Amino acid sequence: MHRLAILGSTGSVGTSTLDVVARHPDRFEIVALTAHRRIDRLYEQCARFRPAYAVVGEAHDALRLNATLRQAGLPTRVAYGQDALCDVARSAECDTVVAAIVGAAGLRPSLAAARAGKRILLANKEALVMSGALFMRAVAEHQATLLPVDSEHNAIFQCLDQARGGQGVERLILTASGGPFLRRAPDSLHEVSPDEACAHPNWSMGRKISVDSATMMNKGLEVIEAHWLFGMPPERIDVVIHPQSVIHSMVAYADQSVLAQLGVPDMRTPIAHALAYPARIASGVTPLDLARLSGLTFETPDPAQFPCLRLALNVLRDGCQASVALNAANEIAVEAFLYGAIRFTAIAEVVEDTLLRWPIDRHGADLDDILAADARARAHARQSVRRRGALRPAAAALY
Repeated sequence: MHRLAILGSTGSVGTSTLDVVARHPDRFEIVALTAHRRIDRLYEQCARFRPAYAVVGEAHDALRLNATLRQAGLPTRVAYGQDALCDVARSAECDTVVAAIVGAAGLRPSLAAARAGKRILLANKEALVMSGALFMRAVAEHQATLLPVDSEHNAIFQCLDQARGGQGVERLILTASGGPFLRRAPDSLHEVSPDEACAHPNWSMGRKISVDSATMMNKGLEVIEAHWLFGMPPERIDVVIHPQSVIHSMVAYADQSVLAQLGVPDMRTPIAHALAYPARIASGVTPLDLARLSGLTFETPDPAQFPCLRLALNVLRDGCQASVALNAANEIAVEAFLYGAIRFTAIAEVVEDTLLRWPIDRHGADLDDILAADARARAHARQSVRRRGALRPAAAALY
């Protein structure tokens, strides 16, 4: 029986995790659930899974959730803030932490879980983008177990699992759908709306991740994550566009064999794999019907079409602080786009503007250095957003 803390339980990965968990009550028990602002959904999850702890972002939401839980006669204890997230992640009452908080907010609790020697199901790619060396060192020093949940990294993990310690691996191949604008000319993207950018053709995801898919920044972040997860040099990690999202990634070997992991695009597959590893359990996902596939196609991404991917790949060679700045600027720029403060095409401009003013640091950093760099990059990115002028007056006050 694994005792789980799910950090970010109301997001797409968190809800998919709970769906799989509900199918196997003999295997998993929920100890803690956390959410930032989706209090009503968190209450529903607490009512169903009855965790010992719930954590939210703000004090007023904690009061509201606590009152609702008490009224329903539920014993879940409520806390709030980053310190409470870290306390849950390191708690002796859980052995497995599902790190599914989106963005930099997931770094501290994910690192706390690593330092507590937990079994970590990592869906928060930013933890490795921002602090790859620090995070992997914590995993090794504290004998934590790290299992990737992102569909691409989980696919690579499954393919490498057959390779006897990764011997003979020549390169990793991450697949990308290309998002909703794959066939759009770059000069036609100036006026796209947030709803258009979030209309992913294959996957059901949150809005921030959906925009990252549309810009292909998510694939750049995933390359950085793969570098740290699998110890692979940047020049041996490739990205190919695969619009059907059936092959989730591949590993090429020295004998020119290529192993691929296939499945329908549903996050419950990699989640179920990581939850039960090394066993296999039912995920609730529809079986892949190979006979009904019309064809699988692949192409090389165009840097002109996806400048965010180019920026991320360049950053991988520039050290920890540059990765921190990349992630911070992207989070600010995507938020600004979703609020109507900048155009879609300005996301890459804000990120590049931030990176051009950023000193290259090829050395490691501790957590305080990383968080300070993150704060500086966010401040600069906000200035970059302001210089472009708010498209929607209501958004101007945010920046």
